[in-house]
Amino acid sequence: MIRVLLADDQLLVRAGFKALLDAQPDIQVVAEAADGQHALAAVREHRPDIVLMDIRMPVVDGLAATRRITADPQLAEVKVVMLTTFELDEYVFEALRSGASGFLVKDTEPDELLRAVRAVVAGDALLSPGVTRRLIAEFAARSKEPAAAGALSELTEREREVMALVGIGLSNEEIARRLFVSPLTAKTHVSRTMVKLGARDRAQLVVLAYESGLVRPGWLG
Repeated sequence: MIRVLLADDQLLVRAGFKALLDAQPDIQVVAEAADGQHALAAVREHRPDIVLMDIRMPVVDGLAATRRITADPQLAEVKVVMLTTFELDEYVFEALRSGASGFLVKDTEPDELLRAVRAVVAGDALLSPGVTRRLIAEFAARSKEPAAAGALSELTEREREVMALVGIGLSNEEIARRLFVSPLTAKTHVSRTMVKLGARDRAQLVVLAYESGLVRPGWLG
């Protein structure tokens, strides 16, 4: 059973999501919160598999709440997906840096929402290749110079190559075709790279790829 926590200050939004999610045999909404402070308390109490977190909430906003969740080792298994009104919300970039596993637009189709919840719990990031490219482009435009690439010294050449391909938005299948390996091999390289860099998920790997200078705006094409 996938256990979900809904954090949104709009009652109607929570009610709509709850009705849809609870109707599924493998998903259960275990708690709700109308602000970030209550969301944090509910996460610590219920230990959900995934939190659907609105970015803009009173008392403590979704970004601050996400940072506290992802910084707590005891909550390492909890995934956070940000809820936004627009696909490229101005805070999405900061959300990914804060540890979110991706984002969903609030008017997402029901089937897409269900697939997203299951995908994140399975370890995937909610970032399509196209969205990833736009995110990096915007992230690059807003950010300072890339940080030193010292953290990449632990990676093999192939892992650096794979990380760069993840950074420009390629899926495991696309990476496999590019490198002439199997999708399973590509997935293994991605997983090992995440472990070595301490990335919570694929979304964080994308951010690290840019921040380390491994991916640069000119590569987006």
